[in-house]
Amino acid sequence: MSLDKDQAIEDYILSHIDAEGELLQQLNRDAHVNLLKPRMLSGHLQGRMLKMFCRMMQPKYILEIGTYTAYATLCLAEGAADDAEIHTIEINDELEDFILRYLHKTKLKDKIHLHIGDAQKIIPSLDRVFDLVFIDANKRHYIEYYDLIFNKVRQGGLIIADNTLWDGHVLETPKPSDKQTLGIQKFNEMIAKDGRVEKVILPVRDGLTLIWKK
Repeated sequence: MSLDKDQAIEDYILSHIDAEGELLQQLNRDAHVNLLKPRMLSGHLQGRMLKMFCRMMQPKYILEIGTYTAYATLCLAEGAADDAEIHTIEINDELEDFILRYLHKTKLKDKIHLHIGDAQKIIPSLDRVFDLVFIDANKRHYIEYYDLIFNKVRQGGLIIADNTLWDGHVLETPKPSDKQTLGIQKFNEMIAKDGRVEKVILPVRDGLTLIWKK
C-alpha cells in the first residue's frame, strides 16, 4: 500500500470513529506547538483504542509507565470505571506543569495519581494489584519494567506495550549504540517466548502489543 493510500485509510478511520473530544484536541494542539517531540503522544486512534480496552475490561487499578503529556492517561480514565484508580509515572519533571494543567481541566482528575520520578524506583512502592498496565516509557528498559510489574498484575490482567514495531526498525540490525531499537527487539523476543502470557502485536501506529496474563 502506498504512503498516500495509507494516509487516506487512516483519515477514513479517524472520520468514522468517535471524536477525540475538546480537551484532547486542545492538548494535542498544545503539544505540537510547545513540545519537542509531539509525535510521542498516543493520538486519536490509539487513544480511542485505549478507552475501548478500558470500556471492555472495566479495570479498577491501572498503571501507566510513561505519562508524557497525559493524553493516553485521559483516554484510559475516560473508559475506566467511575471508582477506578490510575497511577501514571513520568520521569521528566519538566513535563509536570504541562501534565497538571490538563489533569486539572478534566472532571476525571480524581481517578488519576501522578508520580514524577524513575519508574524502576516508584513501581516497587505501589501497593496495588493492577488490572491493566500500559508501558510507554524508555524503550531501553521495557524488559525491566515488565519484570517489575508482572507480579503486580492479576491473573487475567492485560499489559499493553507501545512502540513495539518501532517505526519498522525492529526489522533492522541496529548499531550497538542504538539502545532503543535493541531494547524493543529484546523485549519482543522475550514476550514471544514467555509461556505465562498470551500475546498479539497490533500494527497500529508504531506497534501495540497486547499481553494477557494467564
